[in-house]
Amino acid sequence: MLSFSDEVRHLLGVPEEFMDTHTAAQIFSGNVQTEGMTPFAAAYGGHQFGHWAGQLGDGRAITLGELEGPSGRFEVQLKGAGPTPYSRTADGRAVLRSSIREYLMSEAMHHLGIPTTRALCLVATGEEVPRDMFYTGDVEMEPGAIVCRTAPSFLRFGNFELFASRGDHKNLRLLADYAIRRYAPEVLSPSLRDAPVLQPETYLEWFRTVAERTATMVVHWMRVGFVHGVMNTDNMSILGLTIDYGPYGVVDQFDLGWTPNTTDAQGRRYRFGNQPQIAFWNLLRFAEAILPLIGEKQPIETLLAEYPKLLEKKYREAYLGKLGLEPSESDDEAMLEDLHTRLAETEIDMTLFFRLLADIDPGALQGSKKRPFETIERAYYEPPTRPHRQAMSDWLDRYMHRAISSERSRAEQSTQMRLVNPKYVLRNYMAQIAIDKATEGDMSLIKELLELLRHPYDEQPEQESYFDKRPDWARDKPGCSMLSCSS
Repeated sequence: MLSFSDEVRHLLGVPEEFMDTHTAAQIFSGNVQTEGMTPFAAAYGGHQFGHWAGQLGDGRAITLGELEGPSGRFEVQLKGAGPTPYSRTADGRAVLRSSIREYLMSEAMHHLGIPTTRALCLVATGEEVPRDMFYTGDVEMEPGAIVCRTAPSFLRFGNFELFASRGDHKNLRLLADYAIRRYAPEVLSPSLRDAPVLQPETYLEWFRTVAERTATMVVHWMRVGFVHGVMNTDNMSILGLTIDYGPYGVVDQFDLGWTPNTTDAQGRRYRFGNQPQIAFWNLLRFAEAILPLIGEKQPIETLLAEYPKLLEKKYREAYLGKLGLEPSESDDEAMLEDLHTRLAETEIDMTLFFRLLADIDPGALQGSKKRPFETIERAYYEPPTRPHRQAMSDWLDRYMHRAISSERSRAEQSTQMRLVNPKYVLRNYMAQIAIDKATEGDMSLIKELLELLRHPYDEQPEQESYFDKRPDWARDKPGCSMLSCSS
C-alpha cells in the first residue's frame, strides 16, 4: 500500500486501521477475493477519434463489486490488475506513473468541484511492466502499480452503443431501464416507478439529464483549464463524471489549441477549446444509440438543437463568475471574446491570471493603487510586447469599470472569484516530480500534493511555491508537456 485517501475511505465506510494491513494491499491489488465479491470486466463499444471502433471493453479494469457506504452505494474498481477478456493483445497492467497520475488528479478534480470518479488507494505490485511510452519502439521496464477507483457507476456512452450496433434492442432496453431506475429516478413519473415497461418520453427525459450533466462537466473543465485528452465515446460517463485519466493536462499558458495527447498531436481533435463541441458530437452518438427506445427522431433532435444554447449559457455564466461579474445582456459576449483574444496573443498562465485578477483594486483606476496590468503581470511567461500590454491594459480598465458599476462591492466580487478560480492545480510537471520521487521509493510528495489539492481555493501560504508558472525545464520534458495514451 503506497497511499490511500482518507476521505474516500470514509466515503466507502472502510475502517482506517484496515487500509494499512497486508490484507488490504492484497485485496486492492486483485490477489485476494473476499466473500460477496463478484468481479467483472464490462464490454462496451466506442467512437475513437471520430471513428467507430467496434467492441472495446475494460482492458485493464476490473470491478470487484459494490460497497454500501455512509454516502450510498459505489462500484469499487481496480485499474491495472491484469488481463481481462477485453484486453486483446495487451497485458492489462498499469505502471506507477499512470497510476499516480490518476490517483492524484481524480482527487484534485473532486476538490475543484468537478464531477469525477474518486480514488481510494495506490498499490505497488512489485512487478516490472514493459512500456513504450511514446510508441517509438523504445520499450522500458517500469514499476507496476494499481489504482483503486470508485464511482456510483462506470457506465459509458459506449455500453449503449455496443448493443445498438448489434441491433440488440432487448439488452439495450434492459441496460437503459436499469440506468434510469438506478441513477436517474427523478425522470420517472410516479405512475412509472413500478411499471415493468418505460415509455419513450422517459428515455427522452433521461437523455436530457445526461446531456445536462455532460454540459456541466465540460464547462467545469473549461473553467479550470482541464484537458481530458481522449474524449472518445467510451470515455464519456452517463452520470457526467470525468472518467479514465490518461494523457490529460491542465493548461499552463492559455491556449485553446493545446492538447496533452501525443496521439492527437496532428489533428488536435480533443484540444482544449474543442471540448464543448466534442461533448456535443458524443451526445449525438449516444442519441443514435438509444433512438430505438424513443422511436421518433424529431423529439430527440429538438433536444439536441437546444444543447449548444445550454452549453453556451453555462460557459458564459462560468467565465463571468471567474471575473466576479453578474450577467449583462449588452456586454458579456464582447467582453469574453476580447479577453480570449488577449489571452491567446501571448503566453499567459491561465491559473495565475484569473487568480491575480481578484487582487485588482478599484483605486487603481484613479492611480492611487497598483495599476491593473501590474497586478497580473507575473502571469506572463515572457515580457509582453508593448502593443499587447496596451491592449490588455485597455481590457483591464474596461473590466474594472464594469466591475465597479456592479451592485456588489469589489470585496464581494473578489471573494466570489477566489471560490471559482483555483490557486493550486495539479500541473503535469508537479505530477512528474512526484512520479520520479516515487520511482526512487519516496512517497512523500504524493502525500504532500494530495493535501495541497484538497484545498485548491485556499491561500495555503506555506505552499506558495506551487502558485507559480510552469518552470522552463518542463516545457518539453516527457510527462510534463505531452503524454501518450499509455500515460
